[in-house]
Amino acid sequence: MREAVQLGPDHVLNRIQRVALVAGVVGLALCAVGGLLSPAQFFRSYLVAYLFWFGIGLGCMAILMIHHITGGAWGAVIRRVLESGTRTLPLMALLFVPVLLGAHQLYEWTHAEAVAKDPILQHKSVYLNMPFFLARAALYFGVWLLLMRALNRWSLEQDTHPGPGVARRLEYASRGGLLLVGLTMSFAAVDWMMSLEPHWFSTIYGILVMGGQVVSAMAFVIPVMALLAAEDGGPLAHAISAEQFHDLGKLLLAFVMLWTYFMLSQFLITWAGNLPEEIPWYLKRLQGGWQFLTVGLLLVHFVLPFLVLLSRDVKRKPRRLAFIAAWIVVAQLLDVFWLVTPSFNGDGLTVHWLDLMAVIGVGGVWLWTFVWQLKGRPLLALHDPSLPEHV
Repeated sequence: MREAVQLGPDHVLNRIQRVALVAGVVGLALCAVGGLLSPAQFFRSYLVAYLFWFGIGLGCMAILMIHHITGGAWGAVIRRVLESGTRTLPLMALLFVPVLLGAHQLYEWTHAEAVAKDPILQHKSVYLNMPFFLARAALYFGVWLLLMRALNRWSLEQDTHPGPGVARRLEYASRGGLLLVGLTMSFAAVDWMMSLEPHWFSTIYGILVMGGQVVSAMAFVIPVMALLAAEDGGPLAHAISAEQFHDLGKLLLAFVMLWTYFMLSQFLITWAGNLPEEIPWYLKRLQGGWQFLTVGLLLVHFVLPFLVLLSRDVKRKPRRLAFIAAWIVVAQLLDVFWLVTPSFNGDGLTVHWLDLMAVIGVGGVWLWTFVWQLKGRPLLALHDPSLPEHV
């Protein structure tokens, strides 16, 4: 019978947790000061930080459900890390409150005078109005939290009651849950991000956002696993082989390529159509300094990771793979910044100090919660049928 492996008190993740909490508290305190000085800038910066960290948690849920449906040793070894990521969603539901409080600062369609003068906003007001916006947000979080609770409760039950019954429940819940997450996140992407520029629309936008979330989640999980599997005291050093890191690296490469395909598809369709209601969205991001970030994103989010991850040797070395994965996490943060911020700064690329403080503040609290959840359960699901026999 397998023994339950826990995160030890001296592990590096505990030190990271303590630093993250201090950084989070300081970052949020500075954000509060910045909010008093410049409320509009605070809400804009906070929205970017929130969407980035929230995306990692929801991306963990998507990958977790993919594992329950498909199986495989690659998912068995990262299952508890993914589950810990999903259990940050209650925190993100709470941290969504500032977005609601700042809706009038963020979204043009909340201004009655703007709607009265704009036929397009009037036409969209049936969907874009605050009562319906609040109701949809409550529905989204209700679905996500219900799925999170079911997946985590049954996973813990499997530790004490092995057998095909629990595994079957997890698989069936994941089949329907993946569809529900796809639908709800598509609408959430429209509500929280695309409606920042309500005259513009894209039918692939929700899929594009979800693709980025899965990339950021997988890229986040890999450095965590590298720390847990470190030869100098990692509690999972005996459980994870180079072959499994190789599998994680291949999945990361596949997700990066899929994200690139979505981004390129949206760009080519919009640019080829050259419609006046669609093309301004890209024009904002191709001038005033934003063009450098656009090209930079292509390089750091696709070209360089693609070239490096083609190497079998890199994917089998945990430290090297963790480095490129951390690189992709940063690139994904820049991607969220690129998607959101030009909606407000149409005159050119600017980076405000609150942009950095919001990422540190929200991220510090998120990381503290993640490690806290990780310490609360065994690091390996004891009776996952996909877990290798030698573990």
